[in-house]
Amino acid sequence: MNVLLVGDDNELLDAMINKLNKSSHRIYWLTGQKGKRGSRKRVFETYNFSYTDVNVKDIIDSVRPDVVLFTGAYDTSFDWKYNGQAEVLRYTTAMVNILTAYVMVGGGRFIYLSSQEVFDGSYANDVPEATALTARGFKSSALSQGEGMCCNYKENQGVNTIILRLDQIYGIPEKEQTEGDPCFEMCLEALRTGKIPANSKKKFSMLYLNDAVELIHKVIEKENAEHSCYHISSMEEIDEMQLAEIVRDKMGGEVSIIDRPAGDNQRLVLDGRRYQEEFGQKIFVHYEKGVDSVVRYMKQHSDSFLRVGDDRGKWSGKTWYTAKKVCRMLFPFLESLVCFGIFSLLNQNTAGSQYFDRLDFYLLYVLLFAIVHGQQLAVFSALLSVVGYCIEQAYIHSVYEVLLDYNTYVWMAQLFIVGMTVGYMRDYLRHIQEDHAEETRHLYEKIEGIAEINDSNVRMKQSFEAQLVNQKDSLGKVYEITSQLDQYGPEEVLFYAAQMMGRLMNSRDVSVYLVVNSDYARLYSATSTDARRLGSSIRYTAMDAVYDELKEGRVYINKTMADDLPLMASAVFSEGEMQLILMLWGIPWQHMTLAEANRLTIIGTLIQNAMVRAARYLESLRNQRYVEGTNVLNEDAFTGLVSAFLKARHKGLTECALLEIQTGGQNYEQVADVLSGTMRSTDYLGVLKNGKLYALLSNTNEENVAGVIDRFKSAGYESLLKEAEL
Repeated sequence: MNVLLVGDDNELLDAMINKLNKSSHRIYWLTGQKGKRGSRKRVFETYNFSYTDVNVKDIIDSVRPDVVLFTGAYDTSFDWKYNGQAEVLRYTTAMVNILTAYVMVGGGRFIYLSSQEVFDGSYANDVPEATALTARGFKSSALSQGEGMCCNYKENQGVNTIILRLDQIYGIPEKEQTEGDPCFEMCLEALRTGKIPANSKKKFSMLYLNDAVELIHKVIEKENAEHSCYHISSMEEIDEMQLAEIVRDKMGGEVSIIDRPAGDNQRLVLDGRRYQEEFGQKIFVHYEKGVDSVVRYMKQHSDSFLRVGDDRGKWSGKTWYTAKKVCRMLFPFLESLVCFGIFSLLNQNTAGSQYFDRLDFYLLYVLLFAIVHGQQLAVFSALLSVVGYCIEQAYIHSVYEVLLDYNTYVWMAQLFIVGMTVGYMRDYLRHIQEDHAEETRHLYEKIEGIAEINDSNVRMKQSFEAQLVNQKDSLGKVYEITSQLDQYGPEEVLFYAAQMMGRLMNSRDVSVYLVVNSDYARLYSATSTDARRLGSSIRYTAMDAVYDELKEGRVYINKTMADDLPLMASAVFSEGEMQLILMLWGIPWQHMTLAEANRLTIIGTLIQNAMVRAARYLESLRNQRYVEGTNVLNEDAFTGLVSAFLKARHKGLTECALLEIQTGGQNYEQVADVLSGTMRSTDYLGVLKNGKLYALLSNTNEENVAGVIDRFKSAGYESLLKEAEL
């Protein structure tokens, strides 16, 4: 199944891609953003175009999706918070462009994701699908307008649209996210301030992201949904106080809840019973488990969320983040001061010792910090050591003597040279390690990119391998499909030839005309009302533009796009005589090419082969099919013929009528001789199991059968319209 996802990159889209990929669907993605973006490993093709781009129709036409999933309420390409009024216009314009392009291409299903935001207010009971929308605000108004467009296109254009309203979705947030569902907001507030404000009067229900994707996927999988709108909800009611208590328990530490019972009671829970009854529903992740996974992730990556909160959070949260950052930066210097005190005491207490007299603890101290922290801390440690050394020497000698002693400067030079050299080497090695790690990371990214490209190439290779034999453009595929005509009875070949040709030529409007003489052709089968627009009988020689091409054995292509002529037509010849005229009405203009014309010729030839086999078969059984001495089909042959016509009529491939003829006791030969002159060459006389004589009128409906009844009456035979019971 080809699935076109419409929406910007977000958690819901990621999860949807993973789910569809596991189900072996071919995924296409319209991002809504211009410019080149990274490709996705599990997406067959990515289209970086704006929703309002004129190329959207060409994209949908190229993909020919079985399902279009527009993420709507969860599309992050729309900035509802800071630019709501302008986004309403952009959103509705995008919806109109996408739906219009979808209608022009036709086929498949259009699934629109809405949310509980289209309802504003408090509802004592769960909200069913039939409840009137009460949207307020920019985003909710845009979503409700989107739903209205889907309903209008379904009613007026016959588009198969499905609206899915989802309850509040929560799940693992993206790093540096600033706003989201109630669970995320409470977790973020707990990290920032250690306090969670909650109102027990606000009641709602939430749905975990993975559960939401699973339930959406069920709608995608089902081809014929019974309704056009469904509510997807866990229907597990919870209030803010209960949710805050779960967050506090999972968060741990000194997190408190602030009860703010302001305002009236507010309750909004979608009623998902319609969905449950049709699709079945099981919720795998309940609140305890879902909130726990969110809390764990946000605690583990708290710096990412608080970094954003530094600009938009409360004063206490910003102060706490700044304090942590300063402490992290000053910690090595504090560590150096503490170690300086320890080494200074060791140096003083070991002075004059025969074992440690030659051991320079200050040099060891500088060397230690140069190795561990690098050149910056080596210089800082050396400065502390110099201060400590001078203070110790001041107790023994005067300051003047210490300053004039060249040994002091030699020791200081030794200290700084060793410290800075070792520190430089440490920084240099660390820099090499970081470069190596960066290069390794870059190479791994290249490997992932190569793997992604290879995965895409393998997928395309497999697709092209399958298309070598199975694609509609290959001769192998054409022969495979046309050879299926052999499974039908001789009477059914031309009916299903029209259906088969529509499948091969990507057209819903195909008609097959049977040539009855040198001027006229009768409509034998058609796949739609548009394909019958020329009527049940045509004078093909009067269609100059078409006939001039057909009589030369060429395919007619309607280059002027004239409404009263088919877009393409081809003739089937046998022994130099035109036997069939194949007409195509509804085909994409880009398919009106020489290659398509050649393929139509090949299809016509294969249809002719099937006809010849059927004709020879019938000719070989001619003596067994007719009542002896007449052109009246016997019971077995006529029953099969009527059955074939009725099946084709049921599938919309032809029209027919069955007349019971009152013979008045005359034999079949006498009646057939009289009535043959009043019947067309495409009509049949035959006997059914009740022994009565019938006339089967091809391409005749109940409205125009009256003329045939009158002709039979004028010939002396009454007739009645019957519905065959075979």
